[in-house]
Amino acid sequence: MTQKTDLRDEEIAIRGAKVHNLKNISVTLPRNKLVVLTGVSGSGKSSLAFDTIYAEGQRRYVESLSAYARQFLEQLSKPDIESITGLSPTISIEQRTTSYNPRSTVGTVTEIYDYLRLLFARVSKPYCWKCEQPIRSQSPQQVVDSILSSPLGTRLSILAPIVRGRKGEYQKELLQLRQRGFVRVRVDGDIHDLSDDITLDKNKKHDISVYIDRLIIKGDLGTLAARISDSVELGLKLGEGMLILETQPSGATAESEPIETLLSEKFACPTCHISYPSPEPRTFSFNSPMGACPECDGLGTKPSPEDLDAEEDTVDSDLNLDAITGENAPCSSCNGARLRKESLHYRLAERNISNLTLLSISELSAFFNALVLTDREQLIANRILKEIKDRCGFLNEVGVGYLSLSRSAQSLSGGESQRIRLATQIGSSLVGVIYVLDEPSIGLHQKDNRKLLNTLKRLRDMGNSVLVVEHDRETIEEADWIVDLGPGAGSQGGELVAEGSLKQLLRSKKSITAKYLNGELEIATPKTRRTWTKANAIRLEKATQNNLKNITIDFPLGVFTCVTGTSGSGKSTLVIDTLYRLLAGHVYRMKTGEIKIAGSRGLELVDKVIDIDQRPIGKTPRSNPATYTGLFSLIRELFASLPDSKVRGYGPGRYSFNVKGGRCEACEGDGVTKVEMHFLPDVFVECDICKGRRYNRDTLEIRYKGKNIADVLDMTGSDAYAFFDAIPSIKAKLKVLNEVGLGYLHLGQSATTLSGGEAQRIKLSKELSRRGTGKTVYILDEPTTGLHFDDVNKLVAILQTLVSQGNTVIVIEHNLDLIKVADYVIDMGPEGGAAGGYVIAKGTPEELALIPESDTGRYLKTVL
Repeated sequence: MTQKTDLRDEEIAIRGAKVHNLKNISVTLPRNKLVVLTGVSGSGKSSLAFDTIYAEGQRRYVESLSAYARQFLEQLSKPDIESITGLSPTISIEQRTTSYNPRSTVGTVTEIYDYLRLLFARVSKPYCWKCEQPIRSQSPQQVVDSILSSPLGTRLSILAPIVRGRKGEYQKELLQLRQRGFVRVRVDGDIHDLSDDITLDKNKKHDISVYIDRLIIKGDLGTLAARISDSVELGLKLGEGMLILETQPSGATAESEPIETLLSEKFACPTCHISYPSPEPRTFSFNSPMGACPECDGLGTKPSPEDLDAEEDTVDSDLNLDAITGENAPCSSCNGARLRKESLHYRLAERNISNLTLLSISELSAFFNALVLTDREQLIANRILKEIKDRCGFLNEVGVGYLSLSRSAQSLSGGESQRIRLATQIGSSLVGVIYVLDEPSIGLHQKDNRKLLNTLKRLRDMGNSVLVVEHDRETIEEADWIVDLGPGAGSQGGELVAEGSLKQLLRSKKSITAKYLNGELEIATPKTRRTWTKANAIRLEKATQNNLKNITIDFPLGVFTCVTGTSGSGKSTLVIDTLYRLLAGHVYRMKTGEIKIAGSRGLELVDKVIDIDQRPIGKTPRSNPATYTGLFSLIRELFASLPDSKVRGYGPGRYSFNVKGGRCEACEGDGVTKVEMHFLPDVFVECDICKGRRYNRDTLEIRYKGKNIADVLDMTGSDAYAFFDAIPSIKAKLKVLNEVGLGYLHLGQSATTLSGGEAQRIKLSKELSRRGTGKTVYILDEPTTGLHFDDVNKLVAILQTLVSQGNTVIVIEHNLDLIKVADYVIDMGPEGGAAGGYVIAKGTPEELALIPESDTGRYLKTVL
């Protein structure tokens, strides 16, 4: 009799999903497959993947735990769905920075640094920080054996150090030694009888050692061994783990100077008399007082006292000040290494732990593969080394091998953070899990993308379901199953357009994704490229910032330039850390910190520079697209100009939810109130008074075309564009917001819910709505993040418009569809990290495609 297979074991069935803009959709996904969710931006992909499947998987897992365990976990609400079957525990790997803690590094996030600390505590060798000589510890038996190995006739004196380089009179200590029966001491190099009157200057530093025993190596060593053992034990006890051995070889005269050796149960330098405690993992932790540099408390930097030259009110609030001013100055004590000098003088293969954290993960992997240890050390370190090598291997597989362990977690892009967590998940070896990923290909060069795909397939083959929100062509084509949502964004999206294998998708007549994949629609390659001369360009000469290798390069003005290259090859260092800082310092007269270049020219040809990055547009839930773009000020002024407002005396401030007057005071304009749950986490619920509308009843009575201010904030950009058709100033801003592909966003949507790509496009829309100068340099870092093929097409049109107005656009990008439309391409490489920092090729996309050394050129051939 054949056993029937329960279909629930083979599929995840979602019925009646209505989260956000999802329109009661039902979809069935195969389990243990690589499933890609695609569709235009705002079509509902994240709503289905993260807010439905992931959220429900998490909620069910948390609910299965005890009440005691649940108090430590976030309480999750049930998504708006009829049912989900075939669901197993879910793990989300999103594009967000792993940590805002300045102490977090790539090493701590991946736990490789924890294993390095353990390794150094077990098998590293200490060196004196003063004279750089190797030092070692000895057990009492080893000290005895060392003494007994001396040649016959050797004269020995065993002393215990009582005081070492400290001020004081020490009469009490000398009296106690005499009372215990000791006869002689050595004070500051001179020998005294304890019965003498020994007077010390309390303001000077002194060294005091007491003589424990004096003997000659001769006769029966067995009898001598017992005596030496007692003397050594007593000496180590009095000297708190240290003793001094004075030796005179056989035949030496009584007047000859004895040879002095410091022996210790601790690590101690015989020359400088400096001792170290026995190493522990926390000895190498910059988060522990035992290891952290006392000067900078383990941060490695000290705040720079220099401030901006410009007056605060003259500086554009949108400027990327972190990029312009550079990092804080390294700590003068540890030089940025974060650790005490003692911790930095433990070495493994001639490198301290800080040296190893400065290596890229690829270099670290090579270091440990070549590391030679003794048999004893190998036995101790075997399991530790396996963990380090495995983790390095996983990180290399996901394309972040160019990162160093010392890299701050705060400085990682969303894509890098996501891939690091992906590598960690591979190392966990979990099976039967649903992994939900958000565009893991972001920030990856095409040649690294293949490694990532292999990693995703490896997760799948381990027995997991891998669900990926993605726009990358190669990832879509490699998927086992594809779900295409649309047809539009926001209220025009949320429907299931197509599902199935790649062949089934390509047969769909409704799918825009299918039309781009089969060539029916495409991002057109320009027939001509803009030309430029060296007289109309910014030149950077001999740039050596970070990993740049003394490069000289021209950035043409008035054209569209793409800077490409493998991950970690130096693109951001060249464009953001060098060019942007240089231009911002010149244009806005700001202090920029050190910029490592020999010279530059052409800066005077630019009167404005704007870095449109992916940092959040606001740090509080009160920030939203309307407030950031200035749109909300115009809307409030419109409402204040209405007859009913004038009758009641309402000004624009009445319509702000940030100040008293028109807002709901029960929730202070938040729309939600916090309910304290005592042993459970606090819960935020819709405000009972305003029902989430943010404003009081009187304010909401004022209407424009039947809509109050809360209704307007709840509109999407595309709906608002039609609604404010008669107001040119508002319509102009909304037109740009729609053009950058963000018509699906609600005007009042909290900034904290926006992705990095959405935040970047909001900034772009704000800049586009300003009056241009014709001499502006726009710098964008991966603007295609989160964009569907169709949205990339719209973005290209916007960027080309900016350039046609005389401005300069410089884009850091991996997307071939955007690279192919550029006028000029600068390709960095050949690899990431220390192996990068060179300009491999430069020219038009067609010229780049003919250069065999350029990896980007090789891939460009396929799309030109």
